[in-house]
Amino acid sequence: MNLQRRILLKSTLAASATTVAISAGLLTPKAVWAAWNTAAFNAKDVDTALTGAYGSTETTDSDKIKLKAPDVAENGASVTITVDSKLDKTEAISILVNGNAQPLTATFNLGATTEGFITTNIKMGKSSDVIAVVKADGKLYSTKQQVKVTIGGCGG
Repeated sequence: MNLQRRILLKSTLAASATTVAISAGLLTPKAVWAAWNTAAFNAKDVDTALTGAYGSTETTDSDKIKLKAPDVAENGASVTITVDSKLDKTEAISILVNGNAQPLTATFNLGATTEGFITTNIKMGKSSDVIAVVKADGKLYSTKQQVKVTIGGCGG
């Protein structure tokens, strides 16, 4: 019983010390911060976001990308978006919202054997185009859909 008490005490002290170090900023998730693309995610327009994320703004419309979004989003705080890419060698999928203050809402880098399919929830500040950009075989492809926001944004 004494051994269990010591293990519990050591575990509690270790967890407390780790929590204090994280709170003080001494421990940070460096791998996550290193992967953060500041230029792309802080961009104020779609072209700057695409340049930051992919180094180019040149996209080709593609019917091999299926973007599923509601025509009317009842709450702009949570809009479900699905992107399904049938393009060969899909490397990345990004979602941009033209009407948001910071248009790039998400980027997913996919592995070589990963299917080009994502579903996520995004925030929309107001009614606007949702743009799916897919990087496949080194080129950029896109499709878009207009989504009207009725609550939680600017009202239309």
